[in-house]
Amino acid sequence: MLFSESQLAQLARLLGPDETRLRSAAIDVGIAPLDMVRAGSQLSAHSSYFRTPDGDEMASLGVALRLRAAGADRFGGLEEQLAAVPEVVSDSRFTLGFSFNPQGPNAPEWDGFGAADMVLPAVSLIRSGMSIRLVAAIPPGGSVEGLLEMLTGLGAVDPPALPDPGAHVVESIPASVDWQAEVAEAIGAIGDGSFDKVVLARSVLVRSARATDPYDLVHHLGAANPSCYVYAAVAGNTAFVGASPELLLSQTGREIQLNPLAGSARRGKGADDLAVGQELLSSVKDRAEHAIVVDDLVSRLAGLTATLDYSAEPSLRRMATVQHLSTEIAATLRDEVSTFDVLRSIHPTPAVGGNPRSEAWAFIDKVEGIDRGWYAGGVGWVTPGEGARVALALRCALISGSTSRLFAGNGIVAESDPAAELIETRLKFQPMLSLLAVT
Repeated sequence: MLFSESQLAQLARLLGPDETRLRSAAIDVGIAPLDMVRAGSQLSAHSSYFRTPDGDEMASLGVALRLRAAGADRFGGLEEQLAAVPEVVSDSRFTLGFSFNPQGPNAPEWDGFGAADMVLPAVSLIRSGMSIRLVAAIPPGGSVEGLLEMLTGLGAVDPPALPDPGAHVVESIPASVDWQAEVAEAIGAIGDGSFDKVVLARSVLVRSARATDPYDLVHHLGAANPSCYVYAAVAGNTAFVGASPELLLSQTGREIQLNPLAGSARRGKGADDLAVGQELLSSVKDRAEHAIVVDDLVSRLAGLTATLDYSAEPSLRRMATVQHLSTEIAATLRDEVSTFDVLRSIHPTPAVGGNPRSEAWAFIDKVEGIDRGWYAGGVGWVTPGEGARVALALRCALISGSTSRLFAGNGIVAESDPAAELIETRLKFQPMLSLLAVT
């Protein structure tokens, strides 16, 4: 058993016998969050995991309460529903996931993933600093016995399996030559003044001989990408898994942080890596692309914040295969402004959509032949109070059995070159592809 009999007895006492209301309770434990979700993901149709670069983790099993909204004001819809939720313990976190398109995914492979979903899990393990807390929640009519039965069934887990070196079929969707044609069309539209920037995505389909375990994949992604936001959301037989470099929103009390990335280059080794980074920092094209994103965010935050601070010069943020231009934005929200107000205003940023927003969206709808789903949306958690960690859902794959669909995209500006943009997407695919299509 992962949890001791005394821990489960303590949890049962705190939850109490009242079955007429939403109940929640929290206790201290010493179990690694990823171990719990690896042990229990087969016992629940819904599970999730999220880890920040500083080691904050949340793993969850089951659903005590689900909030869901779609449309132009989906974040306002979530906020209204959350306001009606009875009080839960201060440790409680709701998982949050949302799509790029405010109307949500339409393709059948995204079944189970809504336009904006919040879940109060039945069981969460939350690591914050040196503390690991088990948080349990039971909806009205639910029983403590059912929850304890699930927790009792969680046993020790084997080490994560290594990627399967079996047969793989890899297919680009759209074909590489067709995607380059889309990029060329975008460059032409920018030249005609239709918009300043647009982000075009493509996908890679990997068919393997064996099914991929999403949480084994999460383990390997986390080990290889310690400076990323590593995540998984499982709905039924489908998992959305990734390791994103980009923070969309962090909130603690009234203080928020954002870390937009735009403008990218390959990684090198030693002196070559430093030289590539310096070239990126001095690139007129990449700095202009980055400035579009930062200026848009600053403009959108201005009416929501009492203070707003950011560096005038971008820095470098280095990932395993790609380095990015990065700007950290810090702000203090006005008293009346909520987490959902911020998300409503800033998403989708020009880092994943384009600028101006509506014109870029229209072009994406016209030329992209894929359903982005939650790719270029957001994943993370929020609290009923004033806390949130939300990453842009990048460097990701949608996994169903032995089939995985990977997503990557690039910001296209006037100076973009279709062949160079294709190479950059390959760099972004590489960390996930190296695990899913190992030979």
